Amino acid sequence: MEKSKIKDRVKQLKKEIGFHNRKYYIENRPIISDYEYDQLMSELLDLEKKFPEFATEDSPTQRVGSDLTNQFASIPHIVPMQSLSNAYSFEEIADFINRVEKNLNQKTFDFVIEQKIDGVSINLFYENGILQHALTRGNGSVGEDITQNAKTIIDIPLTINYQKKIEIRGEIYLSHQEFEKLNRQKQENGKSLFANPRNAAAGSIKLKFSKYAAKRHLNAIFYGIGFAENNEFSSHYEILEFLRKQGFMTNSNTKKYKSLAKIKLFCNEWEKKRFDLPFDIDGMVIKVNLLKFQKKLGSTAKSPRWAVAYKFKAEEAITKLKSIEFQVGRTGAITPVAKLESVKIAGSIVSNATLHNEDEIKRLKLKIGDYVKLVKSGDIIPKIIEILSQKRDGSEKNFEMITKCPVCDTKLVRKAEKAIWRCPNISCPAQIKRNLEHFASRDAMNIEGLGISIIAFLVENNFIKNFADLYKFDFNTLKSFDGFEEKSIRNLEKAIEKSKTIPFERLLFGLGIRFVGSKIARILAEHFGSIENLRHSSFDNLIEIPEIGEKIAQSIIEYFNDEKNAHLIDELQKFGLQFEVKKNEMNEQKLAGLKFLITGTLLNYSRSEIKNIILTSGGNVSSAISKKINYLILGENPGSKLKKAEKIKTIKIISEEDLLKMLK
Repeated sequence: MEKSKIKDRVKQLKKEIGFHNRKYYIENRPIISDYEYDQLMSELLDLEKKFPEFATEDSPTQRVGSDLTNQFASIPHIVPMQSLSNAYSFEEIADFINRVEKNLNQKTFDFVIEQKIDGVSINLFYENGILQHALTRGNGSVGEDITQNAKTIIDIPLTINYQKKIEIRGEIYLSHQEFEKLNRQKQENGKSLFANPRNAAAGSIKLKFSKYAAKRHLNAIFYGIGFAENNEFSSHYEILEFLRKQGFMTNSNTKKYKSLAKIKLFCNEWEKKRFDLPFDIDGMVIKVNLLKFQKKLGSTAKSPRWAVAYKFKAEEAITKLKSIEFQVGRTGAITPVAKLESVKIAGSIVSNATLHNEDEIKRLKLKIGDYVKLVKSGDIIPKIIEILSQKRDGSEKNFEMITKCPVCDTKLVRKAEKAIWRCPNISCPAQIKRNLEHFASRDAMNIEGLGISIIAFLVENNFIKNFADLYKFDFNTLKSFDGFEEKSIRNLEKAIEKSKTIPFERLLFGLGIRFVGSKIARILAEHFGSIENLRHSSFDNLIEIPEIGEKIAQSIIEYFNDEKNAHLIDELQKFGLQFEVKKNEMNEQKLAGLKFLITGTLLNYSRSEIKNIILTSGGNVSSAISKKINYLILGENPGSKLKKAEKIKTIKIISEEDLLKMLK
């Protein structure tokens, strides 16, 4: 393969992995399995080893996936929290054991095998026997402070019998019983359901108010120590015993073995029994027991060499395809959905599975009435992997792709060399619903109270046809309909009025221009300053911006060339929405072109506040040390980033006061 093509593939892999990291860690809505994710990561790692000139310090192979959202204060971990490398076969486990034996130059030692709880990592810091703070894993170096929410979890002791500084590590989870209860409540309130308990736990632990987190009835299991001031432990098994004595919940299904054969038996046992547990596990963790061996083996940039996670195979089931229906997405994309005879798989009842597009159905040679083999990929998304053609009896019917939108009856279009059919009618009710959901979302206009069920009601009753209608609709009309109370109507009106003050970059993101995510929206807002400058920019103007490629530029041009979109923006401007960057937001862009990194606890600002100051002043904020960083902003109790920064002479270390002086 040519070097240019390899470079492009590396760039594409980084982009894909970054996208899936956000889906998993930030949005808590993964769309691929762990296995599929690991395949992408493995390919990138191999390419970077073969072609080191394309390896960079900010590559996802060199850092832990981050769950930082800037909604909470960030605090450094004393010892970084790494992620485990994964194995999907016992051959890979054997390779892991062989590597350990080779590096330790001996063959007789213990491994500890534990269940891998499918939850959210937490790091508890105690001093003088009192819980000081609870942090998410964050980016591995710093985590988000979720102490108040963590204190509502009954399994987390507020005091322990250990007076020195210590970090206790574990996993927060939601039991199957509480998960089902939570989803029933969401369904009754017309809200979208959580896909699985892990996503629900991740969302719950980051709720803004701890009283709401308490109602979720989260649990926690603890498995290790990050830092202990006395450092008196000699083995992992000893640590588990210490945790139990201190009142921490630990996993009772833990064994200590020396041989691969016994490890294999134990893993197989729990792979069969995993759905009998009251919580989700997605594999087993195999660790070298003695800490002196762990220390000798060390770690890579993101994973310990003394541990590996054996991931269970996705459970399979056989069921019958009853029909194929079609969903219309926000951009008009038509997605075929398999309607199945209900079947239990991976602990839940499945009756739908995505078929992606017409080409995928043809590849599978799928017929209506076929018996299919289904897998719940990574315990997340049901997927048809095989057609059992030998079970056909002649009653099956061939699949035919629809030619018109199932919602508005508009003729579908499909561009050359593209797999997706689309409804070109931007007034299609299905698209209006999806676009309104996006527009009202937290990262865009943040219109609290305008949920999926209310949007559906407004669209289906022809009250709302576009974003502008939200600002001219008389919400008193809702009083005559069941389910709408005076207080909720007034709150919704206030939220819509408040959205008029949302900054331009978030409004731009909310418009739903194809390929314009929140980051690109911010870049465009900073570069052009106003919607007028952006809408009259040329293709050449757009691609001059480093982050804007031809695909994004073409999409922007097409959006503003559409008369309906132009009319919509004109209407929204009349209602006083923020279609330009305010001067006080721009701060004359005094930090333009500069890259910052923050470490430690700041005195006068939260992490999110100082980041916002930098971004609105034209600067960028990184989460990892690299030679591209210009300034390290130093707070109290800095992490390992300070030492790394001191080794790079081009990085200037400043205080938050120094930063504010730069803006005067």
